[in-house]
Amino acid sequence: MKKLNFKYNDGGRKIAGYKGQTGDCVVRAIVIATNLPYQKVYDDLTLATKEFRLKSNSKLAWGMKPKNDSARLGTYKVVDKPYLLSLGWKWKPTMFIGQGCKTHLRYDELPMGTIICSVSTHLVAVIDKVIHDTFDCSRDGTRCVYGYWYKDK
Repeated sequence: MKKLNFKYNDGGRKIAGYKGQTGDCVVRAIVIATNLPYQKVYDDLTLATKEFRLKSNSKLAWGMKPKNDSARLGTYKVVDKPYLLSLGWKWKPTMFIGQGCKTHLRYDELPMGTIICSVSTHLVAVIDKVIHDTFDCSRDGTRCVYGYWYKDK
């Protein structure tokens, strides 16, 4: 089993004027994979979260609080999925109900190119089989990948 290499990358968070660490992995992963400015993605996802909270009749939306609109502490799949689709990205599931984990954050189990992997409670950008994040989230190659976002060339 060959591990993925790791490269520290905050996606431009520090350059955008933010300090410290937080749960903005969705923003970081999208920024790293798309090369969009950190502040743009942050603002877009914050606005999309607010719109979902105000316009959706779902149980999730009814339970959301205005203070949680910020993308600072993550976003919901119902927010980041349409955002990535609007940018032209496609979803490739790698795990199905009752199947168990078939794909891990490992060199030999992920494709080349730029992808955004969905793992438990985290999104991470992987570029040419190198993890780009603020920490190595691979758990030594044992972390299960539920699916990943990719963009056709």
